[in-house]
Amino acid sequence: MRTCRGFTHGPTLLLVLMRATSIKLKGTWSGNPIDRVTLDYDGRHRRRLALVSDGGTRFLLDLVQTTVLSNGDALVLEDGNLIEVNCALETLIEVNCPDQKDLTRIAWHLGNRHLPTEISGNSLWIRSDHVIEEMLKSLGAEVRKVSKPFQPERGAYDEAHNHG
Repeated sequence: MRTCRGFTHGPTLLLVLMRATSIKLKGTWSGNPIDRVTLDYDGRHRRRLALVSDGGTRFLLDLVQTTVLSNGDALVLEDGNLIEVNCALETLIEVNCPDQKDLTRIAWHLGNRHLPTEISGNSLWIRSDHVIEEMLKSLGAEVRKVSKPFQPERGAYDEAHNHG
């Protein structure tokens, strides 16, 4: 038998989990969730995954397609109860440049490498990666490590992106 995120898998043990089969986007739901689940970016970019909430609720995320969950979204359990999604803190690289032209050039280089990038004002954030950090420095960027939730820009064809 092997254990994964608090679940034991093996031929002699069968776990029946409540399923979360749909999402209510932040701002489209109200009320009190029964629990919260705190996930990093990889944990929020899923279709199907066994999860344990912050309060110990065990459930199966079982969506029709891979989806990126955002801070404040709610997972709808089969019984109608909601579990709120919280973004975990992650170690990121904050990227700044002396002027907008340089920042735009840096953004192009990150996009050319298909790196998930969070864009806000005059800063970019990416996952911590020492190779990319050195590349950015060589291109004239100012970089520093920070700890914050990672919410990268969604793709132009991401269905949830079109819903605001």
